[in-house]
Amino acid sequence: MNKIVGIGACVMDTLISLPHYPSEDTKLKAEGSRPSGGGPVATALVAASKLGSESAYIGVLSSDNGGKFLIGDFEKYGVRTNLIRTLDGYRSFTSVIWLSRDTASRTCVFDRGNLPPLVLDKAQKDAICHAEILMVDGNELSAAIEGAKLAKAYGTKILYDCGGLYKGIDELLPFADIMIPSEEFALKYTGKSDVVLAAEELYTRFHPEILVITRGKEGGLIYGSEGTLKYPAFVVDAKDTNGSGDVFHGAFASAYVSGLDTMSCCLFASATSAIKCTAIGARESVPTYREVIDFLKERGYEL
Repeated sequence: MNKIVGIGACVMDTLISLPHYPSEDTKLKAEGSRPSGGGPVATALVAASKLGSESAYIGVLSSDNGGKFLIGDFEKYGVRTNLIRTLDGYRSFTSVIWLSRDTASRTCVFDRGNLPPLVLDKAQKDAICHAEILMVDGNELSAAIEGAKLAKAYGTKILYDCGGLYKGIDELLPFADIMIPSEEFALKYTGKSDVVLAAEELYTRFHPEILVITRGKEGGLIYGSEGTLKYPAFVVDAKDTNGSGDVFHGAFASAYVSGLDTMSCCLFASATSAIKCTAIGARESVPTYREVIDFLKERGYEL
């Protein structure tokens, strides 16, 4: 049984490492380039798998080179691919990502391709019903909503990585048992100017069991009926922040299914995300469970 399944974006990224961002209409020699799997839920599933949780992606991919790469990338990291339908004659979701060494930031340009929307089949529905967590990110919205309804009926927890303000997400947000938006999402969605007020609005409106707002270098906060708790970010020599939020969500899911409390899940996820940022690549840089535990112990945290 897969403990964690996910419905959402799955992207073939091309990572281009640069000394700095170029000016418009100029040329700049890259320091390197490589293909990499991407997408919020897809990368989160890789993180969960590398941390020891059985995971599977539910989706539809193209049989083109991009789709073949993405399936192979899942298999490399132990994410099960038997719930993926592969279609001929379509163009994969792809992106080109510039990684600046100078600022340790990233800039992304993407092409969503032309694959048809995911329609859940019996095997995919069964997998949702028997999982512990269904992860969604607002992509493949119709299938995500159908999957969330099934999850609710069968006791599967729904973890929503709230990152994009996609059309129609108002219908998906009420299903979130574990709601983890970025600060940017929380502020824009609620119209609030303060992150705590935004958290209060989301909690009051949607009543998630767990609400965590990620704040990048500032760490983040947990909001609930008893008020607000903060968790830290960990200072590292960052080389690539691309995918750090996705990794946080996957690590949180992995910690949750292992039985950790919310604060411990946040600490574990924050540490995993920090370690990932110390090397290039959202997926290949995800550490092992033991590496995360040792990293936390060195900083005085025992989970």
